[in-house]
Amino acid sequence: MSLGELSLADLIGIILGFIFTLLVFSYILGDNPLFRLTIHIFIGVAAGYAGIVAIYNVLLPRLIVPLFSADRGERLLTLVPILLSLLLLAKLSPRLARVGNIPMAYLVGAGAAAAIGGTVIGTLFPQSIATMNLFDLQAAREAGINIGAQFIDGVVVLVGTVTTLAYFHFGVRSRPDRQPQRQGWIDGLGQVGSVFIAIAFGVLFAGVYASSLTALVQRLYFLVDFLKPLLMPLS
Repeated sequence: MSLGELSLADLIGIILGFIFTLLVFSYILGDNPLFRLTIHIFIGVAAGYAGIVAIYNVLLPRLIVPLFSADRGERLLTLVPILLSLLLLAKLSPRLARVGNIPMAYLVGAGAAAAIGGTVIGTLFPQSIATMNLFDLQAAREAGINIGAQFIDGVVVLVGTVTTLAYFHFGVRSRPDRQPQRQGWIDGLGQVGSVFIAIAFGVLFAGVYASSLTALVQRLYFLVDFLKPLLMPLS
C-alpha cells in the first residue's frame, strides 16, 4: 500500500512512529533532551491509557453505577471502597498521613494475599504436580515415551527444585558458643542450586536479548518501508 492510499489518521500515525523511532535511536549518541522527551511522552500516554481503562472498567461499573442502579445492600457495600478512597486522599497531607495508613494497609494485605495465593496455586502446586508426573513411568510407557529419558528429566527437575529451595534457606542452628552456623549439607545443596539459578537467569537474559533484537529489526524494517516510497522518485 502506497502513502497516497492511506487515510489521514494512518499517515499521521506512521509519521509520528517514524519520528519517535528516530528519537529513541538517538540514545545511541548518548542521553539527550529529545530522547528524554520521547520517554516522557510514552510514560504519559501509558499513564493516561491506564487511567482511562481504570475509569471505564473499574470505577464506573463497580463503584459509580452500583450507587444508582443497585439495591440497598449493594449500595452499602459500595460505600466501603468509597470511604477507603477518601481516607487514601489523606496521604496528601502530612498531618493526616496516618489516617491514610488504613487503606494502605488494606491494599498491601490484599496484594500480598493475592500474590502468595497466586504463587502457591499457580506456580508451586503445578510445579510439584508436573515434577511428580515425570516419575509416572507407567503413563510414559503407555504414551510411547522413552522411560529412561523421562526418568532422567524427572531427576534433573527434582534436583533443581530441591537445591534451588535450599539456596534460599536461611535457617541456622546454634553451636555451644551461641554463634549461629548454617548446616554444611544445606550449603552444599545451595551451591548446586546456584548453578540452576545461574542457568535460569542465562535463559531469561537470552530471551530478553532475542526479543530486543526482534524489536530492533522490526523498527529498522519500519524505517526502511517508510523511507522507500519517499526515496524512489529520487532514483
